Amino acid sequence: MKTRVKNLLNKLGVKISLEHGDIDVHTPVDGSVIASIKATTPQQQEDAILKAKRAFLKWRDVPAPVRGEVVRTFGNILRENKEELAGLVAIESGKIMEEALGEVQEMIDVCDFATGLSRQLYGLTIQSERPQHVMAENWYPLGIVSIISTFNFPVAVWAWNTSLALVCGDTVIWKPSEKTPLSALASQQLLLEALKSCGQYQEGISSVVIGEKDLGKSLVADRRIALVSATGSVPMGKAVAPVVAGRFGKLLLELGGNNAAIVTPSADLDVAMPSILFGAVGTAGQRCTTTRRLFVHQSIYDHLFEKLLNAYKSIEQRIGSPLDPHALIGPLIDRGSYKNMQTTLSIIKKQGGEVFGGQRVLESEYPDAYYVTPALARMKEQTEIAYKETFAPILYVIPYSTLEEAIEMHNAVPQGLSSTIFTTDLREAEYFRQRSDCGIANVNIGTSGAEIGGAFGGEKETGGGRESGSDAWKNYMRRQTTTTYFGSEKPKLAQGISFDTD
Repeated sequence: MKTRVKNLLNKLGVKISLEHGDIDVHTPVDGSVIASIKATTPQQQEDAILKAKRAFLKWRDVPAPVRGEVVRTFGNILRENKEELAGLVAIESGKIMEEALGEVQEMIDVCDFATGLSRQLYGLTIQSERPQHVMAENWYPLGIVSIISTFNFPVAVWAWNTSLALVCGDTVIWKPSEKTPLSALASQQLLLEALKSCGQYQEGISSVVIGEKDLGKSLVADRRIALVSATGSVPMGKAVAPVVAGRFGKLLLELGGNNAAIVTPSADLDVAMPSILFGAVGTAGQRCTTTRRLFVHQSIYDHLFEKLLNAYKSIEQRIGSPLDPHALIGPLIDRGSYKNMQTTLSIIKKQGGEVFGGQRVLESEYPDAYYVTPALARMKEQTEIAYKETFAPILYVIPYSTLEEAIEMHNAVPQGLSSTIFTTDLREAEYFRQRSDCGIANVNIGTSGAEIGGAFGGEKETGGGRESGSDAWKNYMRRQTTTTYFGSEKPKLAQGISFDTD
């Protein structure tokens, strides 16, 4: 596996030592060490911040459409290197190649989106109450953006942030997960190629720092960083938020999801089943948008549960190495994830649930890796354990009697990322969309797999952040309201105030 990784890195232009470093990088495919790389020192991190600050002073003055051309070029370079980067993502994160290719495609898509956006960073003209006054709202580059990302989407989340930040005139410092640093270094190298190709390369426009929690903490606390965009767990968000707020920095949080689907009596199960399956078991349940709770009307509960059991048994035959094109489910990221899954399954049983699946498999072939069968939990009600997000393929299947009851249970958890309903009743669909408290509310598609054009993010403990599409670009800029008086007489004061000194 080491040789394969070295070959991929060489093709992607990454020239670093993979031996005798501070951080061992394991592949979840077989648990082996694929690299040992040097962590960023405090002095190197300080240098990265200083370079980013200097680069910002020049980068912000580059016309936005020219910055967009860099991002467009980056997207084309990604197209040329899609297979190689996806291969590295699959090895390092454990997601199957089909999903890894999809992740790189997300990077390409957001580059296309950001390229068009570079000519559309629109402000507003505002009608003034005073004669011969003109008001306007303008948007200007913000500064240094620090991106902290996780292992499950090792490159796409960075691209969502970076492509928008660059066209908005910001510079970027990226701290990837210490579990997936090689994909980060490869992505950074491809971006540097784009900058050089466009004649816009400056040291500090984009950089990567490698390290563990302490490195992230120092970035979060640094007053020179204008925006911290952090993706991770709810506890991480709770630690980050007060620090950034305490220094009056800007914060974009993408935290936990405990996503649910509702299946009504009118649902077309041929439509619902594939969406439920991918949502529940895709990426081995290690997506923030994974379907974790399934509310099924009591009139069809037994029938749907039987269909799910049969589908899960079929999927069990497709568990394997993410590099195997036959595989639909790869491994959990590591032993800690496996232990968390088993702990949750034991709690489910104690709380009256019946568990199907969830066993470790392929242990003889991969003794240091953690492949599991996805688990179905047959529940009589939504118990305490279902309020907690477990980053593993566990689906709670819970009956309901009325739609109002289903939505009440749906909204009862502290997270609020993604949700969906399966129905052919227009009234049920609209009622759900207006009552779901999530940032994403779908109808007749799954909770997982968002498109670039819509702003991505959730409410409550999910953090409230929005990335990618719509007007998410405003996170990366500062807003300024201006008023200009163009008359020659004494200007009027707002609100009709008189302050006459004559």
